[in-house]
Amino acid sequence: MYDSRLTTGMESSDLAPTRWARLTHRELVWCLRLHQAVRHRWAVQLFALVSRLGDGVFWYGLMTVLLLTQGAAAIPVVGRMLAAGAVCLALYKWLKAKTTRPRPCARHGRILPRVAPLDEYSFPSGHTLHATTFTLIAIYYYPLLIWLLLPFATLVALSRIVLGLHYPSDVLAGGVLGAGLAALAVQSPFTQI
Repeated sequence: MYDSRLTTGMESSDLAPTRWARLTHRELVWCLRLHQAVRHRWAVQLFALVSRLGDGVFWYGLMTVLLLTQGAAAIPVVGRMLAAGAVCLALYKWLKAKTTRPRPCARHGRILPRVAPLDEYSFPSGHTLHATTFTLIAIYYYPLLIWLLLPFATLVALSRIVLGLHYPSDVLAGGVLGAGLAALAVQSPFTQI
């Protein structure tokens, strides 16, 4: 279904067909709705803070706390998280360079980036990729952390759309890739430390 509101604020060159055109057009409707639904300053600031913590601060803090509270028993877990994080970084940078999907804030004039993007492209969401990977590895070994990590990872994923930086499919792809990498990290004999 065509939504004429999407073309408002878009340049004609933005409407040129690309491999992402149909998906992007459909998702811009949802991006715009969610972006406009979260208008309260406190909510935008909360999502900006969650996104900033999801840059790595929260995850490195978690790894440090695990090492301090669990001692040597946490070394294999933190090692898996670090190894998986390195793979996540390489994978999402490679995918972004291959897909070159512009961010929603670059495609629609009414979607303003509420924080500065870390790079130019949107697919997949690196924040969501890392959040999913780290969350699943950590709760595999420390199941009680699910009450902290699952809500935080969910907020990280949602923040990327609310802040105008990602499409839902970017976030979904980051989550699926992150789940796969977490499964490899906890089950692969190559990550046995």
